[in-house]
Amino acid sequence: EAIEKINTLKSNPECADIVWHYIGSIQRNKTRDIAEHFDWVQTLERDIIAKRLNDQRPDELPALNVLIQVNIDNEDSKSGCLPAELPALITAIKGYERLQLRGLMIIPAKADTDAFARTKALFDDIKASHPELNAWDTLSMGMSGDMAEAIDNGSTMVRVGTAIFGARD
Repeated sequence: EAIEKINTLKSNPECADIVWHYIGSIQRNKTRDIAEHFDWVQTLERDIIAKRLNDQRPDELPALNVLIQVNIDNEDSKSGCLPAELPALITAIKGYERLQLRGLMIIPAKADTDAFARTKALFDDIKASHPELNAWDTLSMGMSGDMAEAIDNGSTMVRVGTAIFGARD
């Protein structure tokens, strides 16, 4: 669905500056399309997917900006790596020249009142312990219903699709 829209809009000079973000579960058979058409991936959670995105990113495109999706509340129903898995995934991504690691993304549990604060602390700890991550600048937290709280806790990017487009079927 997105690729058709991207191709249509890229041919329009008025839309040439659109920055495309992929948000969603990433299946192995979709990595080539994502690597070729998107500017950002906000839901990277496994090394195998990172390697595929890196290997399939066309040389003529800039490095793909990626955020690691963290399952901050260890919910079975949510995607993302666990906080304890972050060091290994960060190390792997740092080795991929076609990926630019930019930060973290979370979707907290609805009942969690401190997930944003815990994620901000995790983000800051990673930044302090990895000074070589000079592009570590993005904390994608919050959606249409909780964006004010996310911003209050340090979010640099909120996802407001429902507020703009309405609920999806």
